[in-house]
Amino acid sequence: MATFKLYCFGESGNAYKAALMLQCAGLDWEPIWVDFFNGETRSDTFRSTVNAMGEVPVLVHGDKTLAQSGVILDYLAEFSRKFGPKSDDERREILRWMLFDNHKLTSSIASLRFLVTLMKKPEDALTEWLRTRALGTLKIVDGHLASRDFLLGKRPTIADFSLCGYLYYGDELPFDLGQFTHVMNWLDRIKALPGWKHPYVLMPRGK
Repeated sequence: MATFKLYCFGESGNAYKAALMLQCAGLDWEPIWVDFFNGETRSDTFRSTVNAMGEVPVLVHGDKTLAQSGVILDYLAEFSRKFGPKSDDERREILRWMLFDNHKLTSSIASLRFLVTLMKKPEDALTEWLRTRALGTLKIVDGHLASRDFLLGKRPTIADFSLCGYLYYGDELPFDLGQFTHVMNWLDRIKALPGWKHPYVLMPRGK
């Protein structure tokens, strides 16, 4: 039996953040597939036994059950002593970027991809607003990465795993990611980390 269990599905970039951390930290884990597209996360069973919030990822470690990708990343960094902060200043900087990601980057990209690519929603004022927000946020990240290898400098942290969560889905992203040269180079550096795998390799896809 694996030390860690991760409730997830391959299409979830938020779940990928946790899966990538588990993989790159060399931890013993297994994915537990959640049938999101047929409503499993909205079921009474899931909400009463896995996560009352009705979301993935959910990490199970012994008697601990943790939800929300940022919380999971923080827990795994502390447990593994990898990819975490080395000072109070770094802890706050990691938190700053993870909050920025959850509020602006992931929130816009995940919603846009879900509507346009996965649900095949016609373009409208909402998708235009989400795309504008996503591209504006990526421009900020691209500028930050112009002078450093990773978000905090020379080494990767859980902040990098948080922000990259939705950016390895290639053609599923309904915009041109290639226009952000520094972001693309950063993604290549993360991809070169020992243990890196594509989200659809790490986690089962919907059926």
